[in-house]
Amino acid sequence: MPDGGEPIPLSALQHAVYCMRQAALIHLERVWAENRFTAEGQVLHAVADKGGGRKARGLRRVMALPVACVRLNIAGVVDMVEFHPAGNGTEVAYPVEYKGGKPKLHRADEVQLCAQALCLEEMTGTAVPEGALFYAETRRRVAVPFDHGLRNLTETTAAELAVVFSSGATPPPTHKRERCRACSLRELCRPEAVTKPVLAWRSRMVSCLLAEGPGA
Repeated sequence: MPDGGEPIPLSALQHAVYCMRQAALIHLERVWAENRFTAEGQVLHAVADKGGGRKARGLRRVMALPVACVRLNIAGVVDMVEFHPAGNGTEVAYPVEYKGGKPKLHRADEVQLCAQALCLEEMTGTAVPEGALFYAETRRRVAVPFDHGLRNLTETTAAELAVVFSSGATPPPTHKRERCRACSLRELCRPEAVTKPVLAWRSRMVSCLLAEGPGA
């Protein structure tokens, strides 16, 4: 279980942007389930996780590179980091994350990639302005610039995760139907079963307060 002394996994940030409850279920309660999307991701990462490096056309590539950021207390493994020549014998890191499916409407994948960049910046002392997400369905890279908004979202997510992990409490469902339908943990999470008792309790409390009136 992550706590104040253990680094937050980079993958947890991706889960948290998608759904904070999902992040807690996976990283606090150790709950996991496969669906088509997670299975595709496992296949892609099996290739990247072999590690090692190579150089082609002056570009150095390192697979499965462990990274960490002490400032944010996050750590993990980058699928691939390209080191682009920047002149005067220096290099600029360019993280590449492999994902199943296709580009998403939310920013969960981008936050995970940005977290990798923040780790690389702290480790190398060099700015990392951009990275890329490679999606299995489209077989294309999507360039992701690490602008102020994305960096702020990433750091805010890391801070919120730290609070959740420190508390040890799994948040209630956010009831975002589109995300719930696509979530591999839907049957284990049971958002409707958890949400209904909470809503019923809230309704009873409101009714009681109204019945008591302002002079109660």
